[in-house]
Amino acid sequence: MKILMVSMPSLHFFRWTEQLKDAGHEIYWFNITDSGKFEGRLDWVQQKFAWRLKWDFPGRVYIKKEFPKLSRYIQTVNTNSTPKAFENYLHEIKPDVVHSFALYVSCTSVLSVMENHPRIPWIYSSWGSDLYYFQNFKAYLKDIQAVLPRVDYLFTDCQRDYTIARTYGFKGEFLGVLPGGGGFKFDSTKPLKPPGERKIILIKGFQGRSGRAIPVLKAIQRLQQEILNYHVVVFGADREVVEFVKNEKIKTWFNIEVIGRIKYDEVIEFMQKALIYIGNSNSDGLPNTMLEAICFGAFPIQSNPGGASAEIINHGENGLLIKDCKNIDEIKNHLTTALNDKDLTNKAFKKNLKIRLDLEYEIIKAQVLKAYQNINSQ
Repeated sequence: MKILMVSMPSLHFFRWTEQLKDAGHEIYWFNITDSGKFEGRLDWVQQKFAWRLKWDFPGRVYIKKEFPKLSRYIQTVNTNSTPKAFENYLHEIKPDVVHSFALYVSCTSVLSVMENHPRIPWIYSSWGSDLYYFQNFKAYLKDIQAVLPRVDYLFTDCQRDYTIARTYGFKGEFLGVLPGGGGFKFDSTKPLKPPGERKIILIKGFQGRSGRAIPVLKAIQRLQQEILNYHVVVFGADREVVEFVKNEKIKTWFNIEVIGRIKYDEVIEFMQKALIYIGNSNSDGLPNTMLEAICFGAFPIQSNPGGASAEIINHGENGLLIKDCKNIDEIKNHLTTALNDKDLTNKAFKKNLKIRLDLEYEIIKAQVLKAYQNINSQ
């Protein structure tokens, strides 16, 4: 089967697509952001890039820097529209199916083309805030309601988003709830460190649009004495979080480390050493970092926008759910519970060891390949 992927370059997309290697399909990728060829990643996939400019003329970068007004004018006549470039590629490769990842990035921009080709099946993978967050904005909701009736097949990372999709016009076939970046690789023969041997409190450091790391840090501030014997690691810290730490007393704490974006393998390393993982946001699907915490033994304390996290965390059993992502006292109380209730963290560790079996890479991969095969046979 010829599968045409439409996506921005992202870790989720790379990990999902890698599941299809050597599965007997021809895979093409229309890089919706036209950000150049990705060497060393998906080399076996035929990538469509450098499609935006009609002519990449000498001196273009210099003109853009020194004569911005002239550059903007040139762009108006030297730029291919996304729908036109995509349609040309569609005609060139004649795919059996198109698969778009993230509605507002990779669906709306090609919707007019897909409407002109109603016989080509269209798969849409919903990520994170795709539907839950953006349904609250008129312009985005209009896009959601325009795209979903044309979509033939749907993957989501939580059951919540399937319900939302049905509300806004999806009438196709639901292919299931699967992690947006595929399953997780771990050595089932190598035991994880038990909670008693872990001394890291790991915090996802996103603030920005949906992340709410700062309320977590404010909760941490109230527990300085209680966490003296732990190493607090804030990873993926964005500018707002870095500035907050810089302007607060916690910058002087010997046991806090604030780091920016790190590689996936480094995140997993921290998860394997963390007693507690805290992820807090006002919008998400089923967070991949929460799933990583479950798979690698960290006790998850996670926000629960729209009830998505509750699909895998039973509050007070295999983790704790944050009801209000802005409530510092609630987060503080959850962290205190996790630090003091050894029985809870030990039982959660054992429960999550069982849950992670369903999230293992080959298990998820088999479900993904079966879904594509079912499409191919129809």
